Parts: sequence; structure tokens; C-alpha cells
Amino acid sequence: MRRWPSALLLMAMLLLGACRQTSSDADDSAPPSPQSAAAPVAVSPPLVAAARAQIGVTVRYDPAYFSLPYPKGDVPGDRGVCTDVVIRALREQGIDLQARIHDDMRAHFHEYPALWGLSRPDPNIDHRRVPNQMRWFQRQGWEQPSSAQAGDYSPGDIVAWKLNGNGLLHVGIVSDRRLADGTPLILHNIARGTQEQDLLFRHTIIGHYRPAV
Repeated sequence: MRRWPSALLLMAMLLLGACRQTSSDADDSAPPSPQSAAAPVAVSPPLVAAARAQIGVTVRYDPAYFSLPYPKGDVPGDRGVCTDVVIRALREQGIDLQARIHDDMRAHFHEYPALWGLSRPDPNIDHRRVPNQMRWFQRQGWEQPSSAQAGDYSPGDIVAWKLNGNGLLHVGIVSDRRLADGTPLILHNIARGTQEQDLLFRHTIIGHYRPAV
């Protein structure tokens, strides 16, 4: 895998359409105390289990552009961005977003957001961009209402946000653990690797999807 020079990290972060939490946001996504969250059910849904398995493995947020093998290409397992949590979890369920999104973009390029000035798909990066994931989920018929009610979110759902403060986009997977008030935790990578945190209603929800897996 070829990694781009560090001088391009900021540009790569913007190109990914993914987010990195700033220090001013840190308290907003602090993990709940063990007393504030219920234990997961005895057997977690497969997508939840696959995302939770990344905790302690993916320990860095790294928005660098990588040249990836195709299909089933991945950045080094100890790093990634929010979209990589979703990519890795879905891949465990037999859905390779790298190949699925690339194939769909090759056939329907005009259906995807034109935010990066590209004239053709790039299998190294397209699937790692939040807007592209959102569009592909929509095209699969996975979209659900973006509700303010905790009960409308099921374990394994995928949620996208626009972060308060910086406007960057973010994506994560709904956990089977909930706070005492019923709000589910989120499995995601916003700054310090994959974690399970209270995030669902802390930022503006812009997408809610229920994978058919």
C-alpha cells in the first residue's frame, strides 16, 4: 500500500468527506461511564459485533489517501476514518463496499455527488467518502427516517451526521448497548480509533440506513 506524504493529510481529510473531532468537541462524544450504559445482549447482531471487534485494533484516526488492492482493499488495520468502520463491518457480512460502490459509480457516475472534481471513479477512495456511502445506501433502499426518537434506531443501523461546529460529515453504526434513557451508543472513529460512545443525538443527523444483511 502506498501512503501519500504527510503534507497532504489535511487535503486528504477533506477529500474523504469524513470527520476528525477537534479538541473543542472532545466532551461532546466522551464515552459514557459503565453505570450509564446497559450491557450488550448475549449475542450481538453480526454487524454490531464486527464493528465492536475493531475497538483496540483500529486505534488511530488517519485520513491519508492510500493506493489499495482491488477488490477488498483496506488501509492498515490500526488506522482509518469513520467510513472505514462501516467498510470493515459490512465486509464481514459479505458486502465489499469498495467493489459495490465502484461498480455502481462506473455505471451511474452522474448519480453520485460531484464534490471532488473527478471525471471518473477512483476505487482507492470513493467508498471511503461519507457522501458516496450515503448515496449507495439510498440506492440500495436502506434509507430510514431520520428520527429524534431513540426507539427508532435498531442495532446495526448506520447513521450519518453533520458535526456541530465544523460541519464535517461523519458516519457510524448503532450499537446494541443503550444509555439509561434508551439512547443507543454508536460504534465509530472520530479521533482516537474505533470506540463505542454516546453520539447519536449530539450532532445533526443527516442520514439513517438499515442494511439488508
